[in-house]
Amino acid sequence: MGFFSKSASRNRPPQGAPATITAEAQIASVADGDAALQETNQQQEQDTTSLNNESTPSSAKAKRPGIGSLFMGDRVIWVVFFFLCIISLIEVYSAASTLAYKSGRFWDPLVKQALFLAGGTIIVIVVHRIPCRMFKILPVLLLPLSVILLLITLLSGAATNDAARWIDLGFIRFQPSEVAKGAVIITEALILSRSQQENGASHNAFKYIMFITAGVCVLILPENLSTAALLFGVVVLMMFIGRVSLKQIGALFGVLTLIVMLVVGIMFVAPKNGVLHRFATWQERLESHFTDDDSKEDDPATYDIDKGAQVAHANIAIASSNGIGKMPGNSVQRDFLSQAFSDFIYAVIIEEMGVTGAVVVVFLYIILLFRAGRISSRCERNFPPFLAMGLTLLLVSQAVLNMLVATGLFPVTGQPLPLISRGGTSTLINCAYIGMILSVSRYAKQVKEPQHTRFDGPMTEIKHQ
Repeated sequence: MGFFSKSASRNRPPQGAPATITAEAQIASVADGDAALQETNQQQEQDTTSLNNESTPSSAKAKRPGIGSLFMGDRVIWVVFFFLCIISLIEVYSAASTLAYKSGRFWDPLVKQALFLAGGTIIVIVVHRIPCRMFKILPVLLLPLSVILLLITLLSGAATNDAARWIDLGFIRFQPSEVAKGAVIITEALILSRSQQENGASHNAFKYIMFITAGVCVLILPENLSTAALLFGVVVLMMFIGRVSLKQIGALFGVLTLIVMLVVGIMFVAPKNGVLHRFATWQERLESHFTDDDSKEDDPATYDIDKGAQVAHANIAIASSNGIGKMPGNSVQRDFLSQAFSDFIYAVIIEEMGVTGAVVVVFLYIILLFRAGRISSRCERNFPPFLAMGLTLLLVSQAVLNMLVATGLFPVTGQPLPLISRGGTSTLINCAYIGMILSVSRYAKQVKEPQHTRFDGPMTEIKHQ
């Protein structure tokens, strides 16, 4: 009792003081204790953090970016790009055996193609890091430059196989038409993005696009008819995607049909030495493709394999594959095809890899087209989707044309297989196109749901820039 009575007397408030003082003192004491405890915990946490920082290496403080940071944007497009590069290295090394035999250096075709593809990969990495909105400045630079280079090519271009399509600077040789194609597509993408209205593109967009495209195609056509036709076809597809009036596109098709019929008729009637020096070549290719003498073609004894030799050996290459292929490096017809590593490399792919290899190559281009379409359908603004789809259509259309020629379904043209055929500046420029497409996938503002198109309603929700 004495202990409890002393404790009670110590805690008892002074006589005459209010009873609330004791409660307030207890609350203040508890609060002071909690504050002291919090300060102690904070000090302990700071001490622990400082110890961890001292024991942790400096490299762990700021996480260094890995190699994956070099390859941003759409991963599927990156995979397609690298697969095309691998196929290119294998097939160019196999198809260019004649060049290796003539030079005596058997690794030259592989090393040169590897260097171009390595340079192209660096271009893709650099270009895809540039925000896609910055590409709007390119028409101002590339379009006048393309026109000047095309005029120089017409006047004093370097000729190969009777076609003056190159500018030879000594240390580098390139085709200005490759630069012009990209310039026209980027310019059209900019025009379509600026002219979008609630009910479609403005009528002036058609006039501007036709003026620019016709001017460039007229400069390309005398030396490279297939490139001019390919570029014009891609432009028309972009106008359809860009909601240009169907009446204007229909009228354009009507005029083009009349012009094509007139030109083809002249080719079959006019003498070999036409106004254009390539006129005889066009005439011969159309005649060999569309006119056949069945009585002679069916007789092996009278069949002239030297007439249309490239098409004949391409057909032999496809037929001799037996569906399963001879495996890479075992092609026979590569020694007879003068352009086995370029225009007819798809025939060599079929001969060596069979139907499976042919389907894989087609599938890669289809994936590229569909991925670009998916990216474009989710862009909030107008310019990025038109840019991505235009460049993709340019690559895929050229690939389809090359395959049709190699399989004998289209007259012979000089179109290589993008990113697979042996090439220099064309490979680098195609890699720049891939970089721009990846830039759109990386920087263009995306929405969760696909935007409206011509087929399901007006594009009223799209913001214009």
